[in-house]
Amino acid sequence: MNAITEASAPILATPSDCTAIALRVEDVGKTYTLESNELRVLDNINLNIKEGEFISIVGASGCGKSTLLRLIGGLDIDHDGAIVYQGSTVKGPSLECGIVFQEHRLFPWMTVEQNIALAFEATSVPNAERRTRVAEQIRTVGLTGFEGAYPHQISGGMSQRVAIARALVLRPKLLLLDEPFGALDALTRLKLQQELQRLWENESLTTILVTHDVEEAVFLGDRIVVMNARPGTIRRIVQVPIARPRTRSSTAFQAIKEDVLSDFSDDRHD
Repeated sequence: MNAITEASAPILATPSDCTAIALRVEDVGKTYTLESNELRVLDNINLNIKEGEFISIVGASGCGKSTLLRLIGGLDIDHDGAIVYQGSTVKGPSLECGIVFQEHRLFPWMTVEQNIALAFEATSVPNAERRTRVAEQIRTVGLTGFEGAYPHQISGGMSQRVAIARALVLRPKLLLLDEPFGALDALTRLKLQQELQRLWENESLTTILVTHDVEEAVFLGDRIVVMNARPGTIRRIVQVPIARPRTRSSTAFQAIKEDVLSDFSDDRHD
């Protein structure tokens, strides 16, 4: 059984075909200059992402997937082509976009509550509403009772929950995740994958996940973008037409996982 690709079949996974396009990546390329030499890391990236869609991006190290995520988030605007979100060209970071990195990046001298509230620093949200929304996100990510704890007093998985809460407290419409569970142990990773899926469903977030874990990509994504390296290009896009909640041991799940993994047996991905 082969996975369904855009070239061979219509989109079956949610959201439906009539859903509006939230994000357009149009002919995007990125070049770095290293010691007077130009290094092309992304080339001719084209991708349309629908409102509320969950996109997983996979590829070998060095394929440019994290660079692409940074461009989409407006953290780097020096690139070719255009990135358009909700009809406007991305020209820098936006409060409508939440970003979570592999490192939780919490301030060690701040409590859980204070680290989450830090997201409001550049906003005019009133203090009372800030407190309400921070408390709401703490409940959402399952950290009630740890409001006053410092990063060194909680586990790595709990720290990543704080980072996710900080990204969500501004109520963004777009969530970008760069290997958010890559440094965690296997059991914690599985649990947080389930929690992320629940958050995505409850918040109706348009979500883009960069990951090295193909099983994670299949478990969470509506579509999987498989990237080539040197320079980074989109090899293909694989549909994941499996109803949620997904069972990792199911025949359909394993077929898509094995199909995507087969892309990385090629010598070009070393």
